[in-house]
Amino acid sequence: MLYKRRSYFDNLGRKIGKIFSKLSLSPNQWTILSLLLVIITFYFLIKGEFLIASIVFAFTAFIDMIDGAVARETKKVTKAGGYLDSIIDRVIEFIIILGLFLNNYPDFFLPIKIWLLFLLFGSFMSTYTRAAAFEKGVFKNLKGGILEHTDRLILLLLIIIFSNFSLQYASYLIVITTILANISALQRFLKVIKR
Repeated sequence: MLYKRRSYFDNLGRKIGKIFSKLSLSPNQWTILSLLLVIITFYFLIKGEFLIASIVFAFTAFIDMIDGAVARETKKVTKAGGYLDSIIDRVIEFIIILGLFLNNYPDFFLPIKIWLLFLLFGSFMSTYTRAAAFEKGVFKNLKGGILEHTDRLILLLLIIIFSNFSLQYASYLIVITTILANISALQRFLKVIKR
């Protein structure tokens, strides 16, 4: 959904790129830093330290935006860097969902672990439908759906924050995120089929 406000985020990205390009880290080093931070987030998630996990994950999500902004600002946009960023994005989502899976959230109609598996499926299928559409030459850059990667990161962050106060409400948010992620994958699939 945030992709619809692309011009706002492009301007924000340029400002962030100017600021963080002054540091001596390359875009790929920023990407690797986000991976290190998500591992720290995972540690606090499985310990049930949701407040600390949410703070560290907020930094992780922010750094996820920095790497591309720095690459564009420093004119170091490369296919290898884009590939690395895309892979690390999937790893980050997997690690967070695994951290949630290893906690004891209350069930909601189905066991919460089933919801989390479907969340993982929806998250990965949203990405895969885009990659498959590109590979098959149907869409050069398939966008759309209720949730993009950044939207999912925001909802995952909210789940962790809610977990600090109420595992029950966090469970509801897991269910909502799962449904939206799978609807998004379906929307992308149907968009390709229509073409």
